[in-house]
Amino acid sequence: MQKSVLIIFSILFSYSQIMAQTINAPKGRIAIVADGNSPDPDDLGGTTISLALLRSAGLEDRLVHYSHSCDLERDDRISKKAETERHHLMQIACDMTARRWGGFKHLTFFDAIWQKEETITDLCFAINASSKESPLWIIEAGEPDIIGMALQKTPKEKHKFVKVITHHPANDNAGDFYTWQQILDFGIEEVRIPDQNINLKLPIADWDWAKNHTDSRIQLLWTIGKLAEVDDVVKFQKGKWDCSDAGMILYWITGANVNNGLKAGGPEVVKKILLDYIKLNPEPKRGPKKKI
Repeated sequence: MQKSVLIIFSILFSYSQIMAQTINAPKGRIAIVADGNSPDPDDLGGTTISLALLRSAGLEDRLVHYSHSCDLERDDRISKKAETERHHLMQIACDMTARRWGGFKHLTFFDAIWQKEETITDLCFAINASSKESPLWIIEAGEPDIIGMALQKTPKEKHKFVKVITHHPANDNAGDFYTWQQILDFGIEEVRIPDQNINLKLPIADWDWAKNHTDSRIQLLWTIGKLAEVDDVVKFQKGKWDCSDAGMILYWITGANVNNGLKAGGPEVVKKILLDYIKLNPEPKRGPKKKI
């Protein structure tokens, strides 16, 4: 009996935490630097959920930079041909999600390898626009090299207005050109949160609500994340639906380290934010085209 009461209390407490969580982003702009090209495909799901969360929170205009494929040296675990596929899949995840959810016409989604100089220049522009009233929050959803290269080319006085959110040492320590300590030595603010894989890399059945939803925008999110699950390069995605890097976006839109953001968000929080938006913004009904 006592155990049952504790379980019920735990469920009610978790639900109250979800319901109490509000959109309360700190001031400033946001930049996302993701990989997804070599070798882990989890950034496919992370990208779609990140963009959908920003749109659902009404913060899409604060996203000033998005680049992917930031692993600048190909890992031996992935073939050249498979990595090329990943570049295309990551671009599709960006462009298709942005088009279907709307709100990102101001943004170009850059491939950090195929458009390296343009990527660095764009991130430099975002850094140079930073100030006390408009800091730049960089989401480190991949290796830190592109971030380091942009910091290297920008004035040191701007770096005190740059904050880098990170959740996993695997990203920090995987740079081919910059160590994590070298990133810190630029004078940026490190914002470290717990490993988001714990709550956002889960059995694929936990996301059946998205697969089976009637709104095609929600179905799209699940479909792109499923591409990572069926990937044949790595085995640790099998049976999982993974949007772990989107946990950093969830943390930021709910307050980050300024307004006590959610450090350990899970699929129920993501689901509530997305479905609240869908409810208020249903997709247009599409009837058969008239014959001419």
